[in-house]
Amino acid sequence: MESRHPENTLNTHIDIWRGHLLRRQAIAADDVDEMEDHLRSQVNDLVQAGLTEDEAFLIAVKRIGNLDAVSAEFAREHSERLWKQLVLAPDADGGAGWLPRELVVAMVLGAGAGLTTVAGVALIDDPSVIARNVGLFTAPFLIAYLAWKRRLGVLTIALIAGVFAVLALVLNLYPFEPGGDTVILAALHTPVVLWSLVGIAYIGGKWGSHSRRMDLVRFTGEWAIYLSLLALGGGVLIGLTFAVLSLVGADLEPVLESWILPLAVPGAVLIAAWLVEAKQDVVENIAPVLTRVFTPLTLVLVMVTLAVLLAAGDLAEVDRELLILMDAILVLVLALLLYSLSARDPLARPGFFDALLLALVGAAVVVDLVALVAMFTRIADFGLSANKVVALGLNLLLLVHLSGAAWFALGILRRRRPFAAQAAWQTRYLPLYGMWAAAVIAATGPVFSFA
Repeated sequence: MESRHPENTLNTHIDIWRGHLLRRQAIAADDVDEMEDHLRSQVNDLVQAGLTEDEAFLIAVKRIGNLDAVSAEFAREHSERLWKQLVLAPDADGGAGWLPRELVVAMVLGAGAGLTTVAGVALIDDPSVIARNVGLFTAPFLIAYLAWKRRLGVLTIALIAGVFAVLALVLNLYPFEPGGDTVILAALHTPVVLWSLVGIAYIGGKWGSHSRRMDLVRFTGEWAIYLSLLALGGGVLIGLTFAVLSLVGADLEPVLESWILPLAVPGAVLIAAWLVEAKQDVVENIAPVLTRVFTPLTLVLVMVTLAVLLAAGDLAEVDRELLILMDAILVLVLALLLYSLSARDPLARPGFFDALLLALVGAAVVVDLVALVAMFTRIADFGLSANKVVALGLNLLLLVHLSGAAWFALGILRRRRPFAAQAAWQTRYLPLYGMWAAAVIAATGPVFSFA
């Protein structure tokens, strides 16, 4: 029987309450943080008065009031601020002219990231050095934006700065062989470590909060959606500009490579983050629809991948490119699973979509197992290499993660486990990916002679 530790039970109650509030269109995450602090304070007072944590939680929630009434009252009391969250309206808090102050900050930091990237690309001749450093040009500005938003403490900022400095030193002091596997692996895993630092800034030092980690998952998914929309719109504009200028014989390509892309991409990273923070309700309304559209399509993709893999015959002869493609599909499944869970109502009864997610995760586990057999077979036949070791480690990491997700999903469908248990499993496991990426960057070079 599953144990019910009092603190875990209280945190589960609060996570569910918090998730319910976050789905209200009128309340921002920062404001929910304040309400959570108020709720916890009331619970602590009631527990000290002799109540159990369950009793204290129920009374504290009652005192705060009916959630619909709270949302409505909150919207009335904060109508000016809420209005500013929804439209580009004048900022009465000292912003610049008709732009919200947060947008001004995001634009300034985006411009800083863009100019840093332009300078880095202009000063560094080696493409491999640019590839492994390009993330370092933008990440500090995104972290600075979140640090400003969350008012991070000195210790948290020092931790982020320390890890960032070590990462930069490793990437640039290791004697990587140009074009070698280890430098490519370092470049591929650097964004994972950098996003972990972004996550630390986003969580704002609340390390033990599952709800804040799930908020980070939601932020990541929505940021990716906004960034994709910005990239799509920007691509259309650039394409039309190319077409117009080509009619008069002008070549825009050098300007595109030297200025437009180095400025626009980092800027879009910051603007996408601001959009997530300022217009949360827009994507929150889209997210459940997106997950329900893409989950069955991804299930079909996984089944086709499994059929292609099994049809390949001898697993030792499986194309290396197919194994890489399978890993990309498994990561896609994991991302879709996490975003689906972050958009799900914790209080909703299990239904067809939960069964569909379980089928998707179960199929992904089978694909991962077949891929692992193929990898072990290739290692036995051809020996170890940096790529094989890293791919094997990633697939083992994914296997444990997806298997755990399937186990909890089955428990939810059978109504043996609450949704909060699934959410807690996901948020506990996610930091392992950042640690794994850091280990790959730090260890594969020395172990495989930087080849």
